[in-house]
Amino acid sequence: MARGSDGESVLHRHLRVLDAFDAMSPYLTLSDVADVAGLPRSTVHRLLGELEREGLVERLPDRTYRLGVRLWELASRTPGALGLRELARPWLEAVHSRVRQHTQLGVLSGRDVLFIERMSTRDAVVNATLIGGRTPLPVSSTGLVLLAHAGEHLVSQVIAAGWPRHTPYTLRDGAELRARLARVRADGFAVLSGHIYEESRGIAVPVVGPHGRIYAGLGVVVPNDAAPVQPLIELLTMAAAGVTHALEDAYLPDGASAERSEVHGIQPLLTTSRRSLEYFASHRVDLRSVVGGGAAEAEGGP
Repeated sequence: MARGSDGESVLHRHLRVLDAFDAMSPYLTLSDVADVAGLPRSTVHRLLGELEREGLVERLPDRTYRLGVRLWELASRTPGALGLRELARPWLEAVHSRVRQHTQLGVLSGRDVLFIERMSTRDAVVNATLIGGRTPLPVSSTGLVLLAHAGEHLVSQVIAAGWPRHTPYTLRDGAELRARLARVRADGFAVLSGHIYEESRGIAVPVVGPHGRIYAGLGVVVPNDAAPVQPLIELLTMAAAGVTHALEDAYLPDGASAERSEVHGIQPLLTTSRRSLEYFASHRVDLRSVVGGGAAEAEGGP
């Protein structure tokens, strides 16, 4: 891979440019990108031009830039986060219909939890997460259930890097974090009351995938009041078991037949009818032209 004079790869510089955009700053000027990415304007101008030609960023008439639709198109082809999101959505909807606050699904991403789905109501309590947003692992109940089942190496990295203290209730140091992680492993769930916003409480459970690996964290954010948490823990545990079953059904074991692979392998990406899946396989449909429509199809149901 090509590298610049400072040893940084060209790909990494492109990623620094893309990372400059977030949910709160979706439109940036060239100068904005250069400031956030920490790169010279001339370098950013060249990188933005290359990304624009590939459809990964788009330049608007007012000379600002935004992330390109092609990024969404590429992401929609993966059986990873978006596939998990499709499989988990019915169970999140079931939880949300009972809770009517915030229900969310997060996956491990470095030292953060990355939220890939969230359902909310307008009159719900404060929740500091967005779809596609990140939160440091130690301050989120979803992050804690993920970190509790990660390796010791990641725990040490998180402690060394530190995390923000949003309220007096936020975990203070490595000793508190390790003690809380041990409790999460023993209990099978995490409850954080007032750790990001004092009036909000996060409750989360792990989602187990094939081979017993933790795939995600499923959680709710509800008022931090005297209401018992056990009914919510039981509701989340039941939903997480449903997601686990869906993941097991979608998993294609080694040695499976090619015919099953054609249909089964794309199932995590598409919420559609069985007959439609069979059509894709039998007619050798170019899935690049249909996978991106998964989210739209999901709105109409199977």
